[in-house]
Amino acid sequence: MTWTKLLANKDAQKHKTSKNELDNMRALIARDLADASLAGLSADRRFATAYNAALQAANMAIACAGYRIVSKVGHHRVSLESTKLVLGKPEDKYADYFETCRRKRNTIDYTFSNVATETEAKEILVQAAEFYSQVEYWITKNHPALKK
Repeated sequence: MTWTKLLANKDAQKHKTSKNELDNMRALIARDLADASLAGLSADRRFATAYNAALQAANMAIACAGYRIVSKVGHHRVSLESTKLVLGKPEDKYADYFETCRRKRNTIDYTFSNVATETEAKEILVQAAEFYSQVEYWITKNHPALKK
């Protein structure tokens, strides 16, 4: 996967982000990480909410790189895969982990209930928070004008 191919397939488009746009994404991530921590929610809902925080973190990195993923079938997969182009190794592990989570989240939101276990809900929350921290570190290092 390359940006050239993503642009040609209309999976991505060039985009110039702003600190305001990123701050709005940061607010969404903070909300979702907090909500995913609520003990009263089902494991499914906590899992899906933590997944959304990770997806928003991926979108932050993509925006800083000068792109936006086009909203169409498969755009979550493309967003997660695109973080490999932006962040590189060793952050690839997050893209692979969240790709597996994406499929489970899809089942949770569209097909069945009681899919995620308590352990999975706790694990994705930890992974999403770590990934977000890595994205913020990358932004600070590579795009200091856009840092938190």
